[in-house]
Amino acid sequence: MSDTSSIDAVMVEKEDAVVEEPKEPELIDEEEEEANTNKPEDAAQEVEARPEKLQQAAAAPVQIVSIGNEEDAYAFTFHKDALNEILNKVPEKEHVAVVSVVGAFRTGKSFLLSWFLKYLHSDANGDAAKDWYTKFDKLGGGPGSNPDDTDAETHGFDWRGGSERNTTGIWMWSEPFSRTRADGSKISVLLVDTQGMFDHETTMALTAAIFGLSTLLSSHQIYNVDKRIQEDNLQQLALFSEYGRMALEQEKRESSADDSDENISAAVAKAPFQSIEFLVRDWQNFEDDEDEELMEKEMSEYLETVLKERDAKDLQETRDHISSSFEKISCFMMTHPGFAVTKKKYEGDVSKIEPTFLVLLDKFCRKVFGENLQPKTIHGRELTASELAAFMEAYALLFKNGAAFPEASTMLEATASANNTVAVNATISTYVEEMDGFAGPDAVTFRKDEDFRAFHDSVMNKSMRAFDDIATFGSANSIRKARMKVITDITQRLAMYEKLNESRNPLAGLETFLIPSGVAVLSYILRTIADATCSSWSQTCRASSDALSHILAAAFIFLFIVYLTKAKQIHDKLKQLHGAVTAMFAGDSSSEKAPTRAESKIKND
Repeated sequence: MSDTSSIDAVMVEKEDAVVEEPKEPELIDEEEEEANTNKPEDAAQEVEARPEKLQQAAAAPVQIVSIGNEEDAYAFTFHKDALNEILNKVPEKEHVAVVSVVGAFRTGKSFLLSWFLKYLHSDANGDAAKDWYTKFDKLGGGPGSNPDDTDAETHGFDWRGGSERNTTGIWMWSEPFSRTRADGSKISVLLVDTQGMFDHETTMALTAAIFGLSTLLSSHQIYNVDKRIQEDNLQQLALFSEYGRMALEQEKRESSADDSDENISAAVAKAPFQSIEFLVRDWQNFEDDEDEELMEKEMSEYLETVLKERDAKDLQETRDHISSSFEKISCFMMTHPGFAVTKKKYEGDVSKIEPTFLVLLDKFCRKVFGENLQPKTIHGRELTASELAAFMEAYALLFKNGAAFPEASTMLEATASANNTVAVNATISTYVEEMDGFAGPDAVTFRKDEDFRAFHDSVMNKSMRAFDDIATFGSANSIRKARMKVITDITQRLAMYEKLNESRNPLAGLETFLIPSGVAVLSYILRTIADATCSSWSQTCRASSDALSHILAAAFIFLFIVYLTKAKQIHDKLKQLHGAVTAMFAGDSSSEKAPTRAESKIKND
C-alpha cells in the first residue's frame, strides 16, 4: 500500500466520522468525564478510583491519557497531574528514557511489561543473575492479583488471558527505574503501555492517533506483532511515519524560506523518531531453539528479508518511509509462552511458562535495558523529566480528537512550541542558579556595583548562548517571542538581585543612626559652650541650655528606641562596617589573595 493510499484511508475515516457525528469534538477535562455517569466503560472513572489505591501502593500503572467513546468523538484526555506526579520522582537534570509497547489487542503487551518490571526490580536489588526469572513463583498484574497490593514487586500492569480488550488509553508505571549507561551516567526509565489496536471497537484513525502519540513520546518503541511481520504491520507503521516524513520536508522548506519569513531549524536530515523494535511473538521457525547465537542470527536475517527492496512501487515506498522515519530499526523474536498462559484462568504461575520463552525473555530484557539504552531526544537534545513533560503536553493536545489525525504542519508547530518552552525554562534556570550563588538570598557578601554588573553581564551572555543552542527549531518569529520572554524574566529577576545586594551594603541605612547621633553631639557641644560662656543670671542662656538638654535627651531616647527595635540589624551592620574598614586598610595585601569563584568567572568570561 502506498503512502498516498494510506493517508487517504485515514482521511476517509475522518470524513466518515464527521458525517456520523456532526458535533464539533472537544478535549474533555476530567470533571466532565467524571460527570458522564451513563458511560460505564468510561476510562476516566478508572482514573478517579485509582489514586486512592496508589496512595497505599508502592507503585502501580497510572493512566496518563484516556480515550472517550463514539459519543464524544473518541476525545483524548491528557492527565497532566498524573504524569507530573511520576516525573517529579526523577532526579533533577537526570535524563529520561521512555520504553513503550504498542501493537494489536490481545497480543500480550501488558504481560510483557509486567515481565519488564520483574527484571528491573531484580536488577535494582542486585539479583539480576542469569536466572532472575526463577526468583519468584508468580507474575504480577494478572487476574488473581490483588489491586490493593502494596508490594511493588508483586504487582504489575493489568493483563489477563482471553480475547477481550483489557488496556484502554495510555498508561505509565508510577515509579521510574534508575539505570547506568555505558558512560557511567544515570538515566531514569519510564515504562508505557498502550491500548490495543486493530480491534472491532477502534477505528483506523484512532489507531493511528494512539500509535502516533506513543511514538512521539517514546525513545524506544516496541511494536508487538503476532507470529510474523506482515505487510499490513509495515503499512500501519508507515502510515504514521509518513506524517513524520512530511513534517521533515515542511521543515526543510521553511528553513530555506526568504528572510521575510525566516525559519530556523536543526538536523533537518535526521529521522524524526528514535528507535522501533519489532517484537515477533509466538515465533515457530527457529532452526534450533537451544542455540542462542544461531537464533540471534536468524532474527537479523529475518528483519533484512522483511525490509529488503521490493519491485512493487507501493511496497518499496512503505519500506522507504519506515527507514527514513526511525533512527534505528531492529527485531527480536520470542517463542510461544505455553498454552496455559492463554487461558482466562491463568493467574501468572511462572512454572507453567515454557523454558525457551523465559530464556529469550531474559535476552530481550537485557537488550532493551542494557548500557546502550538511549534517553528521549528531540532534535539531538537529551530530555530531562521536566522537558519531557512540556513535549508530552504539547503532543497530547495534538490528539485531543482521537478520530482526527493532526496535520504535519500542526505537529511541527507543537514540537517547536514545546522546544521553545524548554529553551526558556533552561535559560532562566541557568541564570538563576548562577546569580543565586553570587547575590541570592543565601549570599552574605555585598558586591560593588561594577562587580555586580560584570557578573550579571557574564551570566546573561552564558544564559542566552544556552537559549540559542536549544531554540533552533521553528519559526524565527516564535523564537524571537520566546527570547523576549527570557529577557523580560531576567530583567525582573535582576531588579530583585539588586535589592538583595543593596540590603547587604554596610553603609545602607546609616543615616538612621548618623543624623540623630550628629544632633546629639552638636547639642552637647553647644550646651557645653553655653554653660561655659554665659552668666548664670542670664535667662536666655538658661533657656538655651535647657533646650539643648532636651534635644540631647530626645536624641538619646530615639537612638535607644531604634536600638531596641533593630538590635540584630545594628549588630550585623557593625560587623559589615568593620569588615569594610578592615578591607579598606588591608591595601595591597588583600589583592594578593586567591580570587573568589565569582571573580574568577568574571575574568575567565
